[in-house]
Parts: sequence; structure tokens; C-alpha cells
Amino acid sequence: MAQASDKGSGTPMRPSNFNLPNAITVVRILLAPVFFWMLLADGGQDGALRYAAAILFIVAIGTDGIDGYIARRYNLVTDLGKLLDPIADKVLTGAALIGLSILGELWWWVTIVILVRELGITVYRFIVLKDRVVPASRGGKLKTLVQSFAISFALLPLWVPLGDWVFWFNWALMAAALVITVWTGIDYLLQAARVGPQKPKPSR
Repeated sequence: MAQASDKGSGTPMRPSNFNLPNAITVVRILLAPVFFWMLLADGGQDGALRYAAAILFIVAIGTDGIDGYIARRYNLVTDLGKLLDPIADKVLTGAALIGLSILGELWWWVTIVILVRELGITVYRFIVLKDRVVPASRGGKLKTLVQSFAISFALLPLWVPLGDWVFWFNWALMAAALVITVWTGIDYLLQAARVGPQKPKPSR
């Protein structure tokens, strides 16, 4: 699908920030506190509310692929979307990790390491925002995917019907998520060092 262009200029028109993909991203952010409340409301009981919280997380994090597909398919990619999309993922996964740690189902040090990496990269994005927008890299997208799977399985109380071996499976997934999270964080720092400080644009 070709991009529309300004009349007489021949240059592509910039898509509006008020579009469907960005709206989906904002909804994902707004769902995070709802999910967090649902996860903690029954004190960690493995009942209907726990399953509902897990399903809400899975649906919400699944919209990450949907908004990205719509944005690319219909030429609705915006700098705002590039900035908000990874932030939305971090808000949702961060809420899940903190909730699991509060419930005593995930070591706090794991949550802290992941959150420090996520917050650090987010701060870096805002620092360089005046020069450029840093979108999620392929490694960052892989990190989000692995985190999503690890957290989804940690949230679903599958140990109730399947037995305690599920805990070992969940821990293996979370370990993989932790390793990829740290590795991609280091990769972002190395890329930032290679790019170096941006030179100010000359005034016109």
C-alpha cells in the first residue's frame, strides 16, 4: 500500500499520531494496573481471578504484534508509536514481575535485574529523543517475546492440574528471559557507544 503524499510536493505525508496502532498501544498501558489488581486481589489464590489475570496479560501482551502489524501494513508507523510501544511492553511485564515477586513466586533479585535493565534503556531512549527515536531492536523484540512466554506460564497456575514439575519448566523459561534481557541490555549500550553523541543540527 503506497503512502499518501502532500499535494504538489511529492513527499510522503506523515501519519497522524492519533491512529489505531497507537491507540492499541495506549490501551495496553491502561490495562497494566487492571491486570496488577486482578493478580493480587485474591492474595495469590489459584482460583478464577488468577486465571482471569493471566488471560488478561496474555491478551494485552498479544496486542504488541497486532499494533505493529497494522502500523506496518497501512503505513501508520510514527515516532510516537516507536517510543510508546516498548514502554507499553515494559509497563505490562514490569507489573507482572512485581506482582509475582509480591506473591512470593519469583525471586525479587530477578525482578530487580530485569526492571533495572528496562528502566535504564527507557531512560536512554528519552535522553537521545531530541536527536533520534530508538525503536526496539530485533534482540529487544526477542527479549519481549521470551519474557511474555515466561511470564504467561508463571501466571497460569498450571501446577494445579499438572503437578509440581511445571515449576521447573517455569523457572527454565524465566532463566532464559533473564539471560536474554541482560544480553540485549548490554547490546544496546554497545550500540550507543558506537553511535556516540549526536552532533547538533545546524540552524537554518
